[in-house]
Parts: sequence; C-alpha cells; structure tokens
Amino acid sequence: MYLDILLVLPPFLLSLYAQILVKSTFAKYSRIKSSRNLTGYAAAGLLLDANRIRNVAIQPVRGSLTDHYDPAGKVLRLSRPVYGENSIAAIGVAAHETGHAIQHARSYAPLVLRGTLVPVANIGSSFGPWIAMGGLFFSLPLLIHLGLILFGVSVLFYVITLPVEFDASSRAIALLRSNRLLTEAELEGVKHVLTAAALTYVASALTALGGFLRLLLIAREER
Repeated sequence: MYLDILLVLPPFLLSLYAQILVKSTFAKYSRIKSSRNLTGYAAAGLLLDANRIRNVAIQPVRGSLTDHYDPAGKVLRLSRPVYGENSIAAIGVAAHETGHAIQHARSYAPLVLRGTLVPVANIGSSFGPWIAMGGLFFSLPLLIHLGLILFGVSVLFYVITLPVEFDASSRAIALLRSNRLLTEAELEGVKHVLTAAALTYVASALTALGGFLRLLLIAREER
C-alpha cells in the first residue's frame, strides 16, 4: 500500500504544482511587453525565415496554452494569447514551437522516434492498463503481457518527449538570442516560462512511469 502511494501520489502532486506554475508564470510574463514590439506570430515567422523554413504555416488556435506544432500538416498553431500578443511569454512560447518545426526540418532523431510511437502509444495509454487488468481478472498471462507492453510503449513515448521538449526550449533561447529578438533581460523571463512548461512534461512522464510500475507490481503479485 505504501509503495502504491509512493508511485502515485508524488507525481500527482507534481502535476498539480506544474499546472499552477505554468499558468501563473505565463500570466506574469504575458504582462511584460517586448522591447521590439513583436507578436508571437511575427517572432515565429522571423525565426522560420532565419532557418530557411518556408513550408510551415502559422495559424491561430482556440484556447490558452494550446500551442503546438503539427508535423503531419507542417502547421505551427499558436493560441490567441500567443499569436497576436506582444509579450515576453508569447514570444517565448512561439519560439519554442518554432523549435519543434526546426527539429522536424532537421529530422531530429528523438522527434522522429516519438512520431513512430504515436499510434501504439495512443492505444497503449487508453487500453493498455485495461487489457492488463482484464488479463489479471481472467488469469490470462497473454493479455497481461500484451497490456503491459502497450502501456510500456506509452510510457516510453512520455520519456522520449522530455529530450524533445528540452531541446526545443534550448533552440528557442538560442534563436531568440542569435536573432536579437529579445534582450538578455527579456530572455530571463522566457527561461522562466519555458522551465515551468518543461515541468509539466516531467510530471506527465513520472505519472505514466508510476502507473506502469504499479501495474507491473500488481501483475507480479498475482502470479
């Protein structure tokens, strides 16, 4: 029981903290305007051009913190608080997503690997635990192993996401500095925003890993 709590509770609490931190940090630096008066849309466009990437569209998307890069459609989608706003937070998030577009253009290995795992990872996160639990309930080792494998692939997806996200943030900082879109003082604010966002991915990976280990221990106890 104590081990179950150790595997589940800390990641859950970290997830809550990460969500609060990213929202508060983004809100804080959304109130600080950039000295160059650039919107997130403009910053992303400049960085794409600087890297000679001209086949990626930039589109607004509904919601807040819903920003993402779609490699299949080659579309960089920026939420309204990022797309049209001139703030340190907006430019930082736009640069981060641009970093993903650059990763895609450069065939960044962890991004490519993560992309190949997406179909199985989607199935594994949704059905893997249930298949394994069904195997335990009906005493069917094959189902247990299948569920654990599928769930394990989804955990691997979350783990591989970490270097992908960290690299995109590193690229964002380097690009903003080399292209002089922000001052060094403004870059410090961007670092705070991206670090808070990175914590959400760490929390997701730990949550998935904790759930997998808990299920694995249950399976071993039932043998």
